[in-house]
Amino acid sequence: MCALSGPARRLYDATMARTVVISGGGTGIGRAAAHAFADSGARVVLLGRRGTVLERAAERIPGAAWYAADLSRPEDVRRVADTIGRDQGAVDVLVHSAGGSGELEPPAEHTEPLAAVAEEWSHAFRLNVLTAVLLTEALRDRLATPGGRVLFLGSIAAYRGTGSRAGYAAAKAALHPYAFRLARELGPRGVTVNVVAPGLVEETDFFGGEPFPEDRLRERIAETATGRIGRPGDVAETLRWLASPAAGHITAQVIQVNGGAERGH
Repeated sequence: MCALSGPARRLYDATMARTVVISGGGTGIGRAAAHAFADSGARVVLLGRRGTVLERAAERIPGAAWYAADLSRPEDVRRVADTIGRDQGAVDVLVHSAGGSGELEPPAEHTEPLAAVAEEWSHAFRLNVLTAVLLTEALRDRLATPGGRVLFLGSIAAYRGTGSRAGYAAAKAALHPYAFRLARELGPRGVTVNVVAPGLVEETDFFGGEPFPEDRLRERIAETATGRIGRPGDVAETLRWLASPAAGHITAQVIQVNGGAERGH
């Protein structure tokens, strides 16, 4: 199939498999979302930096495709967008799960305090904002029209900050105004744009594979109304519902999935 040059026209058909592109689809919430969408009959495309991780994830999802790319690099994003256009055609759902606190990044090379701060904040915005913005801009004309969905993974940290990772919290908050603007621009095409903001979620690489301290875990659980922390499936099912026709009049919203740890907004 050749690349599409303009907005991808696709009338909604419940019998037709939708194409769902998920960045960060090899682990954690992204992987759970991939399984949720695949269980609904969608054709899933996984993106991320680590090809071996993506390949292992794709092997467990029938019909899944994967493309390794550093989504903070314009040339990589351009390449993967062209490949998706050629191989998949229109994109029905775009899920931005790539990102994180930076725990998996190489240690900072700088010992000078201001240089270390600059590196930490640059990493945070590159991982959580630049990846999402570049991929969205590269694929926006390939989004199914009407019926396309763009879904960003935000964080409870955007509202309350986080320990020693202020740059991460600021980066997640930066997704909100971008999503709101995008919702206004894409709304006339019948495309919705929302942010899903999880609280603490188990079984992810957020803390670099290290266990969450027991005392802090008890504190976080006590903050919730449900008496537990989140699971990847909680977020995945929220994403799947927002991508469904039933949520077609919901756009420019931040949907919190945190068991009541943060209220309102």
